[in-house]
Amino acid sequence: MGDEKVKEEAMRIIGMFQVLPRLVVFDLDYTLWPFYCECRSRREMPSMYPHVQGIIAALKEKGIDMAIASRSPTADIANTFLDKLNIKSFFVAKEIFSSWTHKTDHFQRIHSRTGIPFNSMLFFDDEDRNIEAVSKMGVTSIYVGNGVNLGALRQGLTEFTENQNTSEKNKQKWLKKYAQNSSSSEKKELK
Repeated sequence: MGDEKVKEEAMRIIGMFQVLPRLVVFDLDYTLWPFYCECRSRREMPSMYPHVQGIIAALKEKGIDMAIASRSPTADIANTFLDKLNIKSFFVAKEIFSSWTHKTDHFQRIHSRTGIPFNSMLFFDDEDRNIEAVSKMGVTSIYVGNGVNLGALRQGLTEFTENQNTSEKNKQKWLKKYAQNSSSSEKKELK
């Protein structure tokens, strides 16, 4: 499937959802491209997984911000590859640095830079430990075993919507309970 066809399908998938993330965050290695930056030379011409270009073009067209969270020890090579692929300008934040924190530091920085709450973010990564750690922060996190593709996008948006709906239901429950408690308190005060 060519980039334009993937973009059309991604636009259709995104259009199926009423609730969308404010920020989609991607890992780089084995998520956007099929290699580790540190095993490549900056002189090489990198390639991305087949659906990536169309998906990020669709997200951009829909006005959804994007960011990068990568633990690559070679940020210089990663940035060179983003330039060579002409996608560096698509990202509002690029946190590319080696870390032992399973990307929680990356997300703290992205949050500080963008002001977007964690529960308004969707994250794609190829490592379970990152998915697990970032999920605990309230970010909807999707494991991709073979790079970001249309199936992962659909799954991510579905889980994001479910998380938002659960969050809204819990908020409504809390507000209802709070309202009942306050009205019973007020009745006691009136007696």
